[in-house]
Amino acid sequence: MMWLSVRKLFGLVSLPVLWLCAVPCLHAQAVDAVDLKPSPQQVEWQDLEFGVIIHFGTNTFLNREWGDGTADPSVFNPAQVNPEQWVKAAKAAGARYVVLVAKHHDGFCLWPTGQTKYSVAASPWMNGKGDLVRMTANAAHKYGLKFGVYLSPWDRHEPRYKDSAAYDSYYQAELEELAQNYGNLVEFWLDGAGSAGHVYDFKRIVETLRTYQPNTLVFADMGLFDYGDIRWVGNEKGDIPYENWNVIDRHGFLRWRPVEADTPLHKMHWFWHPDDEASLKSVDELVNTYEQTVGRGGQLMLGLAPDNRGLLPDADVARLKAMGEAIRARYGNNLAAHHEPTDVNTANALDGDEDTFWSAPADSHHAELEVNFAKPVTFDRALTMEWLNDGQHVEKYAIEAWQSGAWKQVAQGYAIGHEKIDRFAPVTASRVRLRILSSTGAAHIREFQLFGAEATSRATGQ
Repeated sequence: MMWLSVRKLFGLVSLPVLWLCAVPCLHAQAVDAVDLKPSPQQVEWQDLEFGVIIHFGTNTFLNREWGDGTADPSVFNPAQVNPEQWVKAAKAAGARYVVLVAKHHDGFCLWPTGQTKYSVAASPWMNGKGDLVRMTANAAHKYGLKFGVYLSPWDRHEPRYKDSAAYDSYYQAELEELAQNYGNLVEFWLDGAGSAGHVYDFKRIVETLRTYQPNTLVFADMGLFDYGDIRWVGNEKGDIPYENWNVIDRHGFLRWRPVEADTPLHKMHWFWHPDDEASLKSVDELVNTYEQTVGRGGQLMLGLAPDNRGLLPDADVARLKAMGEAIRARYGNNLAAHHEPTDVNTANALDGDEDTFWSAPADSHHAELEVNFAKPVTFDRALTMEWLNDGQHVEKYAIEAWQSGAWKQVAQGYAIGHEKIDRFAPVTASRVRLRILSSTGAAHIREFQLFGAEATSRATGQ
């Protein structure tokens, strides 16, 4: 992974502009950000919320994070490779999609590509007959997860890399194989590491992908603004450190570009390393990561690394299971679902059904959504989801509880977006409200949920 300066590495000085937008391309001076809406594909992708990216290759057998392209294919020989184990562990954590690193920067391909001999076909694994991309895709689909691929543009093995035109055709052919032979791809990763001065033909890459996979979303650094549908968060910590607005302005143009935050399960390690259990993140750290990504309106992409057997280590599997259990314990009992009778519009935000939503009065810029309980409830978290099909409209909001005969603010924020988790000291009240303090138009709220402090303590083992 390990992103470097994309503008420098990709040579993005005078690239041709490609208008492959999820929405009509509109100049920033001609339209306001609030007028932009996501594509249906972006809406569906944002609802996935949590995915995993799997790093496995020659680096796994050489105790490396970065390969130089000189590793002999014979080193790749896992005795127990089992993508179903990977996928089941990811699903236990709560993940809904899987992205496989089909080719990392060392150029070694995990499928029997017809473009190079530097692949699993030249390894002793399964007598050269294996196809790890197919096995992983099949496992993902079997267990109900979406599947995508990462195909590194940087290739430290391929001799044609020195010839831009020749290498672009080589990369193009690899992409065509992946796009045509492994079913629907939910996401295509364009990593920004490396390049050695090579300027890629991104227009051609994305046009080819769209030919065979019109619904696949392209992940890319903001330096590739014109070519991506999803943007990188800007770090590998699993943290969205800013107010998260989905519409982004780059060089005078506005685009709907939801954010994906990538971070590995092991601190600073994308690939497996021996005797590395000490780097495994704790359950508390992983739940905090979830709240700082999904809970800030973005997507969590957690890095998993099978070991040299071809299995996720037992400790990793157990940690993923514990992570999922902790998240479900913390956010599994929505107190707002047990509200007093209310009107249908309000109930739509309290029912746990993300396909229904509460609507503020037409053309309003302020509104209130109130939930009442038969007796006081104690809560320390609120989860709010905005209906984004019509765009992101909430610009400022507050959460308030009725205490001692008056409304008292317990949380306040700006962007809600796909999902916002607010944490605060435990509050006990029989009336709670979400106040839309400012919105560009009528606000639409898919869910307004409250969660108890007791569940929070159980989830973290306190």
